[in-house]
Amino acid sequence: MFKRKPSSKAKIDTLIGAKTRINGDVEFTGGFHLDGYINGNVKGESDADAMLSVSELGCIEGSVMAPNIVLNGVVKGDIDASKRVQLGAKARVLGNVHYAVIETAVGAQINGKLIHRDSRPAGTAEPGPVAADSPGVPEL
Repeated sequence: MFKRKPSSKAKIDTLIGAKTRINGDVEFTGGFHLDGYINGNVKGESDADAMLSVSELGCIEGSVMAPNIVLNGVVKGDIDASKRVQLGAKARVLGNVHYAVIETAVGAQINGKLIHRDSRPAGTAEPGPVAADSPGVPEL
C-alpha cells in the first residue's frame, strides 16, 4: 500500500532533522518533511501542492493543517487535511482526523474521531428524498 514510487511532483522544500526541536508554530508552502520534534501547530498553505510528511522519528505536539499529509510518526493534536491523509504502519494520532481521502496501513493508531470532509463545493446541498406525490415524479 505504501510502496508507490514518489511522483515527480513530490519534492521536499523544507527538512527538519531528527535532532532538531522547534518550540512554536510552523507555517510552510510546498513540501515539508519532519524527522524532528515540533511543539506547536503546523499549517501548510491551502494550495493543493502543499504536503507534510512526518517520519517515524518525527513528532508534533499541536494541531496539523495541510492539504496532503503523510504520517508515520506521532501527532498529539487534531489533523485537518483538505485533500488526503496517508497513515503509515507506525503512525500514532492522539486527536481527531478530518479528511477528504484517507489511506491507513495496518498498525496505524488513531485515538480520536475520523471525520470526513464534505468534498462538494460550498452552497451545494445533497439531494434529499423526493416524495412520491411531488410534481414531476411519475407514479409506479
